[in-house]
Amino acid sequence: MKFHKQFFLFATCSIVFFVAHAQTKTVTLDYFFNNEYKKNAQGETVRFHYTWEDTAQSGYSKMGTIFIQKGFQLKSLETAPTKENLKGTSVYLMVDPDTEKETAKPNFIEARHIKAIAEFVKNGGVLVIMANDSGNVEFNHLNKLTETFGIHLNGDSKSKVYNDKYEMAAFFIPINDPIFTTAKKVYLKEVSSLQLTKNATPIIKHQTENYVVGAKANYGKGTVVVIGDPWFYNEYLNGRLGYTNGWDNDKAANDFVTWLFKRAKNR
Repeated sequence: MKFHKQFFLFATCSIVFFVAHAQTKTVTLDYFFNNEYKKNAQGETVRFHYTWEDTAQSGYSKMGTIFIQKGFQLKSLETAPTKENLKGTSVYLMVDPDTEKETAKPNFIEARHIKAIAEFVKNGGVLVIMANDSGNVEFNHLNKLTETFGIHLNGDSKSKVYNDKYEMAAFFIPINDPIFTTAKKVYLKEVSSLQLTKNATPIIKHQTENYVVGAKANYGKGTVVVIGDPWFYNEYLNGRLGYTNGWDNDKAANDFVTWLFKRAKNR
């Protein structure tokens, strides 16, 4: 009887561990191509700009919280992506690869990186690229990656805002949108438009001018999403736009992560 009881406890614990392990989905944020630093109040050099740890307006800390709430584990990758170090990653998130003006020695996307990332997607991974507009992201090398999946960043600057007239940067989400299921009106300011080929399809499109700022593509067993803006950083997820004008950036971020969770595989 004692043996059976111990076996039952062991089996139960094993099942719980197995289920928890099987349900693990990890989002890995790139810290290699986006590799910026500044001095903090204590004079220390610290990483910042679209990182999980950055709680200022420039950070992705609030987006990280949304990922956790939806069931993801957070990781970051400070080295170049390889087949080996992308193991265990469900979603690989790249935001705003550096230009020369942003960091002393930027890490540009090279052929070997593209090969590793493409293989990751082909085997079922999800790649999300949040770019930027003209002058604020490195387009030449980035486009070599995105064009692998039929998406080209035009390197322009659409949806400009003057004199805090935020409505100039409003995008309206279509009814019954498959990704943004609760968001209706979102704010996307100074973004690069996209040109699509192959099997790439738009996911965010201007309602009157018809230019595309967000797209997705299937590649092998995986999915690629490219958006021409960092978009979901703290500045536009913390109520800066106000809650009385119908802005749904917070809802859009939650919708997007929910959709990613469904697409992402346990790793």
